[in-house]
Order: sequence, then C-alpha cells, then structure tokens
Amino acid sequence: MKRSSVTTVVMAATALLASGSAAAAATVTSGPAPAPAWHDCHTENTPQQLECATISVPLDWSRPGGQRITLALNRLPATDPEHRIGSLLLNPGGPGGSGTAVVAQGGMLLGTPDLKPLRERFDLVGFDPRGVGDSTPVRCSTPVYDPAAPTLPATPAEYRRLRESDRRHGLDCLRATGPLLGHVDTVSAARDVDAIRAALGERRISWLGVSYGTELGAAYARLFPGHVRAMVLDGAIDHTRSVARDAVDESAAMEREFHRFAQWCQGRADCPLRGRDIAADFDALTARADKGEIIDRDLGRPLTAAEVTGGAYTYLTLTFLWPQLAQALADAEKAPSDPTALGQAVPGVDPAYTAYRAVGCQDFPPELRGFADLRARLAKVKKAAPHLWRYSEMWDMTAGCSGWPVPAANPPRPARITGAPAILVVGNTYDPATPYVWARSLARQIDGSRLLTYDGDGHTALYNSSCARGREVDYLITGQAPAAGTVCRP
Repeated sequence: MKRSSVTTVVMAATALLASGSAAAAATVTSGPAPAPAWHDCHTENTPQQLECATISVPLDWSRPGGQRITLALNRLPATDPEHRIGSLLLNPGGPGGSGTAVVAQGGMLLGTPDLKPLRERFDLVGFDPRGVGDSTPVRCSTPVYDPAAPTLPATPAEYRRLRESDRRHGLDCLRATGPLLGHVDTVSAARDVDAIRAALGERRISWLGVSYGTELGAAYARLFPGHVRAMVLDGAIDHTRSVARDAVDESAAMEREFHRFAQWCQGRADCPLRGRDIAADFDALTARADKGEIIDRDLGRPLTAAEVTGGAYTYLTLTFLWPQLAQALADAEKAPSDPTALGQAVPGVDPAYTAYRAVGCQDFPPELRGFADLRARLAKVKKAAPHLWRYSEMWDMTAGCSGWPVPAANPPRPARITGAPAILVVGNTYDPATPYVWARSLARQIDGSRLLTYDGDGHTALYNSSCARGREVDYLITGQAPAAGTVCRP
C-alpha cells in the first residue's frame, strides 16, 4: 500500500483516527515491571539523545500469566535534568498512530518553540500501542481497505456484499494475527500504558493525547486515576456516545467546516475556486465519480464518490492544507480530470489503516440490526451533511465493521472519571473530525475537569492555535488548568 504525499504531511504533523475479556480485565492491575533496557537508537535523521526499548505485557490482561506481546518504546530525556518533572507520554491519534515516530521525528509539533518547555522539563516518551507499528502488530495478507466494497449500500444485496467483504478481510487478519486481533481494544491499550508507567519507575505520569489519544487517555484516567499527574485531551472523543449518533455529529461538523473552507476560498485572490459555487461543483464531482468518470492514473482505476469525499476530508482537517484542497478539487474538476491529489489523500490507502480498522472495530461496533437500520442512519447523515455525507470516520466504522468477525471488546458505554487531578479537555468549535460537542460532553464526565476552547478551524487546537499550545504547556508543567471558560481565538 502506498504512502501518499499528503498523508505523509498529515502524519508528520500529527505523526496523523471478546466482551467478557474486557470486563474481566477491569479487575487486573499492573504489577512490578522490570526497567526497560534503553539503548541508543538515533540515526542521522533523529535526535542524538534518542533511546529505544521494548517491554513485554500480557496479550489478554484477564490472563496475566498467559501469552505475552511486545510494546515498542522510545524517549528523549529532559534537556534540563535539574528541573525534570517526570515522564510525558504522547499519543498522536489514529487509532494506528505511532508514538515512537512522533518522538523520533518531532511530530505533534514537538520541535516548535511553543512546545520547547516540554522538551526541557520532561522525558518525552513515545510508544506504539498494541497492534501498531513496531509493537506486536496486526497483520493481514491483503489490504483491509477494499475500494470495491459498497460502503453506501442502496439495496439489501449490496449490504450483504458489504458484510461479506468485511468478514472476509477480518478472517484474513485473524489468520495472520492470531488472538491479538481480539485484544487491540483501547481498554487493553490503557492497561499497557500503566505497565509502561511502572516500567519507567514513575508513580504518576503526564499525558498529551490528540484525537484517538484522548480516548486512550480517558480510558487510562478512568482505570488508574491515581497514576495521573496531568493530562491533556485535545480533539476529544467521547466514547460513551453511540456510533449512530457520532456518525451524524461528525458528518455535520465536516459539512460545516467545508462551507467555512469555501468562504475562506472566496476571500483569497489566489484560490483557484474563487468565484465559483464550490458546494455545487463538489456535488457535480461526486456525481461524476458515481459514474466512474474520475480516473486516478496512479491507482489505475476510478475513484469512488466516497473516496473523493474522504480525500477532501483529509485536507480539510488541517487549515494549512486548505490551499492544497482548493487545488486538488480544481484539478479533479477540470477536463480531463486529474484527481491524483485526492486519491493520495484517501484515508484507506495509508499503511496505518490496518491497525485503524482493527482497533476501530473493537471500540466502535456499528450496532446495526440489518439493512433497514443502516439506511435509516444514512438518511440522518445525508440530512446533516448534504454535500459531504459519503464519508466520515464514524461512517467508515459503520461500514467497515458491519461484518467484522471478531466481537467488539470495548463498545461505547456510560463512564465517569473520578479521583484524578484536574484534566484539561480541549476542543475546537469547528473541528471537522472530533466535533466540539464531543469535547463538551467528555469534560462533563470527568470530575474536576477544565474545558479549553479554541474558537477556530481544523482538527485539534494543538495544530491550529499558538494560544492553545501555550495553555497546554503551562498546564502540563504547573498542573494548574486554565481558568474556567478560557477561549483561544485565531
């Protein structure tokens, strides 16, 4: 599977989405762990101080004496050891994002002046969650992403085809991966985090997580509130909400952000779409894609309308990519069409998508009773997003997990976080990937939490607001959350 130029940019910036076993694991706690055997692992392209290690954890936390898997770690020691606070664990999102890549390559803006104090005061610790990257990975002999699968089935027959495609790919991954495929849920990953904490010799850890990293961080705080020193959850996911509700919320947020992108374009003399009805042109483009007329020569096939929408979504999530989105749409709409830039940004073509699907199906089962349920959900999505309804990450979970053969170990359920220090939840009012309503609802579930709002565009405040970065850094260092009602503006 190819890694596209735009996906590489996004990943560099973000470094960027059995039930009984999970319940039993809730009673297990991390015991003493041997210290990691750190070794120098820097290359000419990574910091000289970079150290790497691995630790071993149970595959199934309800059976701590059973089969074990490996977690990959790395770290950059604090550059001001006299004022070192402790370890700051980082998660860049996904699911499927590599924390070791973040630390090694300066992702999550770690190399920027705004975040320099974190480099000075903390050991920055990256880890690849179970199933991801250099940890024991999810493996499949064929790509999980199947562009031929009817992700927007219009008939019962197409719905059966979708479920059979999901099942076929899931069984292939199960054969290649083994029982780990049923234990890549976020609760298991949160228990791994506490094993990392113990191995580091830390009584409490600090946490900076964006996007999916907020779901993982919240799960950790719920299980181990006394082991949290400070925690930033930026681009919040509220895992208590149903997938059906989330699909509508996210589609509506994407639609709202698309119109803001169009408004931005009209105000720029250099935007190639200026003066046009951008929404109507996008509808015309997806209609042509439905007819098989948008040929991506790199992929050697037409792009589907869902892929056109998914590619646009990738650019839409980061405001610094909006000029590229405008050019990508202009290129795709011209005759002859050149949709290469959109095709490169289709989320499913990224190598991390295998882990994304495996973890997603453990955490976000679609909860469909049949074709009628799916069509009713899709009707609500269409109403919420009349132009961008064909793709969202939560619809990807709905379609991609419909026939997944491994039961979801960690479906959404009510939860409350108590006993932790003040946790900082951060949300953007116009975030197209993790809607602001999710940040507000997550903050309400965390006793003593503080909500920091960025009144602006893009996915996460970390990547879009210097003001928010400053507040997050101050909080992580001092433990003092911003005043209630604090709002950062563009």
